[in-house]
Formats: sequence, C-alpha cells, structure tokens
Amino acid sequence: MRLSTYVLPASSFAVAAVLSIVAAGFAVTLVEDASEEAVTEQFQTAGLSWASVDATGLQVYLFGTAPTEAARFRALSNAGQVVDAARVIDQMDVVDTQGLAPPKFSVEILRNDAGVSLIGLVPKGAKHAEMVARLGKIVGKDKVSDLMETAEHPVPEGWDGAMRFALEALTRLPRSKISVEPSEVYVTAMTESEDERVTTEAALLKLAPEGVRVQLAISAPRPVITPFTLRYVIEGGAGRFEACSADTEAARDRILAAATAAKGLDGDTECRIGLGVPTKRWAEGAELAIAALDTLGGGALTISDAEISMIVPEGTDQDLFDQTVGGLENQLPPVFDLTAVLPETPEENDDGPPEFVATLSPEGQVHLRGRVSSEMTRQTAESYAKAAFDSGAVRSTARVDENLPAGWPVRVLAAIESLSYLANGAVTVTPDDMRISGRTGDQSASVAMAALMTEKLGEAAEFTIEVEYVEALDPLAALPTPEECLGRIATVLGDRKLSFEPGSNTLDATGKDILDDIAEVLSGCGQIDLEIAGHTDSQGRESMNLELSQARADAILTELRNRRVLTSTFRARGYGETQPIESNDSEAGREANRRIEFRLLQVEDAAEAESELENTGESVEEDGASATEDAADE
Repeated sequence: MRLSTYVLPASSFAVAAVLSIVAAGFAVTLVEDASEEAVTEQFQTAGLSWASVDATGLQVYLFGTAPTEAARFRALSNAGQVVDAARVIDQMDVVDTQGLAPPKFSVEILRNDAGVSLIGLVPKGAKHAEMVARLGKIVGKDKVSDLMETAEHPVPEGWDGAMRFALEALTRLPRSKISVEPSEVYVTAMTESEDERVTTEAALLKLAPEGVRVQLAISAPRPVITPFTLRYVIEGGAGRFEACSADTEAARDRILAAATAAKGLDGDTECRIGLGVPTKRWAEGAELAIAALDTLGGGALTISDAEISMIVPEGTDQDLFDQTVGGLENQLPPVFDLTAVLPETPEENDDGPPEFVATLSPEGQVHLRGRVSSEMTRQTAESYAKAAFDSGAVRSTARVDENLPAGWPVRVLAAIESLSYLANGAVTVTPDDMRISGRTGDQSASVAMAALMTEKLGEAAEFTIEVEYVEALDPLAALPTPEECLGRIATVLGDRKLSFEPGSNTLDATGKDILDDIAEVLSGCGQIDLEIAGHTDSQGRESMNLELSQARADAILTELRNRRVLTSTFRARGYGETQPIESNDSEAGREANRRIEFRLLQVEDAAEAESELENTGESVEEDGASATEDAADE
C-alpha cells in the first residue's frame, strides 16, 4: 500500500510531463507553420518570388539569391512586417555584380604667364610626381597649381604616350590649354607669329604618339598692317604684286583671282592677312581697280588704305583712259578716293629750260623726272629717294644732261630731302629757283625746309615754299578723341556679347573674335584713360562674384596686350554684383548684369590707375560701352 502511495503521484507527474511536451511541440509547429505561411504570402504579394522561408521554432530563416542588394533589403523589410524582426534570420545571397567601371583618366592643363594649372584624374604612382616636377622646372616650382586627383587603377593603354606628348606641347607653347585622355590630346594655343604657328604645328605633328589622336587648334594674332597696302603692276604683258594685303582669306582669294583673270601672276604671290583694313569692301575695290588697269593695257596700281592711285603708260588712248577711269569711279565703294594719271608724251627736241621735278602722291608714290647732270647723279638721286621713302614706291624717269649748271646734284638731293617733309606735293628745281609746294601734317615743316634750303644752297639761294598745313594729315591731331574711340567700340559691339566659358575668365571663340575688332579700334586711338569693368549677377557668394569679375576684367586687359594694344593707361576692375543694370530676379535680368564695360576714366581715376595705387572708393566714370558676358556665373 505504501508503494502505491508513491507510484501514483509519480505517474501523474510523468503523464503531465509527456502531455506538456506534446502540447508544446504542437504549439511550436503551429507557430512555425503560421509564421512561414504569413511570410511566404507577404513575399508573393510583394513579388519576391526568388525568396523562400523556413521557420524553426520562433526563428524565421530567409533563403534565396537576391538580384540586387536593394532587393535583399526589401525582402527583410517585408518579412519584418508580418513577424517580429528580431526573429528573422538573413540567409540570403546577392547576385555577383560586374566589376566597377574603370575610372576615366583625363587632365586639363592650362599654361599662361601666371604659371601652370592641372585639373583631372590620373593613375596613382611615381609618374604623377615626376610630371609635376618637370612642369616646375619649366615655369617655376611655385607657379604650378596641382589640383589633380589620383586613382589606384592600372594605367590605360596610350596614357603614357599622350602625357609625354602633352608635356612636350606645353614646353613649346607658353599660352596654351591642353586636354589629355588616353586616346586623344587636344591642344588649343596661341603663338607670337604665323611662322611660329606653322613651325610649331609641324613639329608637334611629327611627335604625335602612335594610337593617340592629336588635334591642334593653334592660332597666331593677325598683324596690324599700316597702311593697308596693295600694289599691282602690269609690265610687258605680265602682272605681278609688289605688295598685297587682305583682311580675310576670302578677300585674299578674290584679289588673287582678279589678278589672275587680268594679266596673270608672275611667280608665287604672298598676300598678307592682317588687321587695319579701312573698309570691309576692300577686296571689291581691289578687284575693280585691277580690272580697270588691265583694260588700260598696263601701268601701276597702288591702294593705300582708302586712296587708290593708278598710273598708266605714256601714249595710252585718252578716250579709253577717260572712259575706264570714269567707270571705275562710279563703281568703287564710297570710301575709296581714286587718282588716275596719264603721263603726257614729251615732244621730241623740246628740251626747254633745265628742270628737275620730284613729286610725292597722296598714296606715297614718288616720281623723279627731268634732268640730272650724270649717270652717277641719277643713281644717287634714286637711291636717296628709296632710302627716304618706300623703295618700291620710287619711280625714276630722269635723263642725263651734261650741260647743266654747277651745283645741280646738290640742288637735286636737297629737293628730294625737302619732299620728305610733305604728305604729298612737288619740288621743282631750276637753275635760279627751287619751288616747294604741297600739303603736310607737320606744323613746323615750312621752317624746317627753309633751314634745309639755307644750309644746302647757301643764304643767298632763291627758293619758294608754298606748303599748306592740313590738320587731318597730322598723326596726332588726326587721332580720334577718347569719346570718339568709346563710340567706335560701342559701334563695333553692336548687339554682340563678350562671352566667357561658364564660371571662368576664359573667353570663348565668339568673344575672341569680338575682342579682335575692339583691339583694332583701340590700336588707332592712341593713349586714352580707359577702364575695363567686370560685372556679374547676384547668383553665388558676393566674394566669389567679385573675384570672378576682377579675373574677367584682367583677362580682357591681357588679351588686348596680346593683340599689341598699348594698355599703359588702361585699368581693369571688377565690381562683382554691386552695379546691376537690371533686376536679378529674372534670367534676362541676370544675363544683362553679366557684362564687361569699357569706360573713360576721369582725371583723378586716371592718375590713380597710372600710379597703380589701391582704389578704396567708388570711381566717377563717363558713360561707356558695354559687352554683356554671355556665359553663366557659377
């Protein structure tokens, strides 16, 4: 009986334990199934068919291969929406993605008077430091601005060759911008002359590395041709240019074509392209004049700026001469002034009184005619004239007469020397007198010629000076006023805009063309007190806008110097966003505020610019010409 007392309770506990275990197992299975079904249903709803679920106890395991890391995270989030996130165990994989794209190595190298700047991404290694060190030897270590970043990646094919070529080009081109990529090098630069441009391009093309595309955009400033001259001569049925100028390649081609259509060209002809053309219709005037000279059968044609001089052979039919010259005068553009000469045919055996005449035409042509005492005197007179004037403009038809009075050679040379004081005119020598007549732009010319005659011929010599001073011929008096120069700049600008590359002080191609025209105007203005004012809109920080406007004004000043404009009395100043002319609330207003202005400085500001003192106050300027900056300020 005592045994049953212990067995029954123990049995009861055992049965209860078994029942508890069975109940617990059933409950766990129920939870596992419910969790697995709930997560699986959530995955199907979310379109995550790649994911599978396995529940063990309270833990829910997620399996499968996610297409992306984002898809894996999305599966975890969806599972956490139906079961406690702490119960979710991530056993998922992610599909292997392709290797990262290699970095794009490239470098922008800019060299100017301030030094060298490098911006870009290059392979990491010793060659980066070697490149910077080499540039330091070229321009100075303190003038190299290295803003390049490096990347740990194999050097791409062609990169080393492209960089070697870029550094060689940079060595040869003090003002250049070079863009380097593994398969391409683009060089933009300016040389001092056309000859240097051709030589440099040829040398660089020879050094171009194999497998690397090289593009060269090297330019040379066009020279200023003063005076703008063309001289075409037809002799013996053949034509030749003794001087040729054109403002564009198209104008040059038109002029050469006109000469070829006339009497052709004798040998190779060089026609210079430069600045200083008096009219855009220069080529048209040259074409018409060359054709007229051909119609007259020969002679010499000289065009100096807008003055056209035509001398035809003696004996040319008078009616043909009058008809041709009259037609030419009617056809020429209004800016041209024509002077045509048909020399008189001297009568045989009509010696008359001995006389020597030296004439200077408005176009600069010198003609020596009359009598000289010997062949040596004739050669000396011609050489003296060629030394005093343009050698190609001297023509001599003087003849030898051994019966001339004593002292004749001295009188001839004095006549030629006195002619050099005139803009145009004539000096006539006779045994008893010397007559000087013409026009000059030198107010002291008459006094100087009188002193010359007294010194060369003696105090008792007879001479007559009838010289007119013409202010328009005076190089100083003929200069336009500062206000006229500013007006010409405004006319040249018109509705065009000086434009920069975005956020920089580098002029784009359009801006450089406009500046060429402005430089041409300023070259004929002499020294004027001029301010180049830079302005921006209000976007960005005020300090950055001030710096950008100053950099752009300085850039314009530098570009004008490069175009050989005298800038000693110019001042470049940036005003940033402080002087808007329109509201900055609209894009049109901001574009109007981004501008470069040319202003005349008042006396106090001119003195300040000349002394190069720091300006601490607002300057007072006159109205100026404005060229809006077309690029956005950043």
